[in-house]
Amino acid sequence: MDSVLRSNANKIVKASLTAVLPDEAVERALRDYHSDGKTILVAAGKAAWQMAKAAVDTLGRVDGGVVVTKYDHVMAEIPGVTCYEAGHPVPDENSFKATAAALEAVSGLTEKDTVLFLLSGGGSALFERPLVSGEELQDITRQLLACGADIVEMNTLRKRLSAVKGGKFALACAPAHVRSIVLSDIIGDPLDMIASGPAYPDSSTCEQAKEIVSRYGLKLSGEAMELLNQETPKELTNVTTMITGSVRELCAAAAVKCRELGYEPIMLTDQLTCEARDAGVFLSGIIRTHAADGKKLAYIAGGETVVHLTGKGLGGRNQELALAAAPGISGIAGAAVFSVGSDGTDGPTDAAGGYVDGDTVKELAAQGIDVHAVLADNDAYHALGKVGGLIMTGPTGTNVNDVAVALIG
Repeated sequence: MDSVLRSNANKIVKASLTAVLPDEAVERALRDYHSDGKTILVAAGKAAWQMAKAAVDTLGRVDGGVVVTKYDHVMAEIPGVTCYEAGHPVPDENSFKATAAALEAVSGLTEKDTVLFLLSGGGSALFERPLVSGEELQDITRQLLACGADIVEMNTLRKRLSAVKGGKFALACAPAHVRSIVLSDIIGDPLDMIASGPAYPDSSTCEQAKEIVSRYGLKLSGEAMELLNQETPKELTNVTTMITGSVRELCAAAAVKCRELGYEPIMLTDQLTCEARDAGVFLSGIIRTHAADGKKLAYIAGGETVVHLTGKGLGGRNQELALAAAPGISGIAGAAVFSVGSDGTDGPTDAAGGYVDGDTVKELAAQGIDVHAVLADNDAYHALGKVGGLIMTGPTGTNVNDVAVALIG
């Protein structure tokens, strides 16, 4: 492993993540906040704890509420609210328990009261009250993950199987006003799709939901199929919404740090949505094209790739992207590809993402590990772990998609 390249990668990752932490953005959004009645705080998503803490620190106090986030993401108690940890990417009983507590907290409010709703990616699994059995909802979620459905397709279905998604949570808060502060984890920032839009009118249709079931051959019960015929709210009059961060800011921060390190940053896209393996191969191809240019270059791509599961190994889309780039840059001095999830967790692992350079394939081969076999088994985590290629950040408190960088020189 090239220690200088790895050090540069770590610096770029750290600078990128720091730039999209929600603390300052939440504080800024609440500077002019005022309510004539109660303020109930509900925060849901991977960044929920960080957002809730920033809100309570800014306001001084709230009149109750609920925080629900991913396991191991609650750092301490927050005065005035109850914190829950729950399942992601598949909802579990703690998801349902926390959401029930949130619905109880917002019941019986008046038009003078305000629900401060802090939403971040991951809320689709974490903030849930299913209209089908919990077991079926979990099974449908697993089917969607395994078939490679993108986040918009997944959320189009989940809205119709839920009592809180697709604007239904805002209806439950009425007549209270809902002030929604959103950290976007979906490309293009579609407010009705982030965490399945609990407090935003839904633009998707029943026909789209049924087409997704047909396209992927999903197995749903008769009860679930009937719910797909029930339309979601198309207008909400008690909500105001503000976006506080997105993948564009993540990529921009990566570019600034790359320039500080002497690289010329080239922004490829902030809307990367292809297969993780294809993205890795593409970035390695860019490196091969420009490796002999004699320049220090950094190609940046933000978004959220997908993985079609073909094996039973352990990994995530960012680790798979990085490992897929390794054969293409093998033996090229000064070349590296790395990719990270801004929330600090990539798939069902404790790694944020993966790093490879021109030495990775050789180092794996020395241990009898074939990259192509590893990818076929979706086992990037164990392979990268054997060569120091895992990027570990721990939970970051934010969630605005992923950023991948190809370094040359």
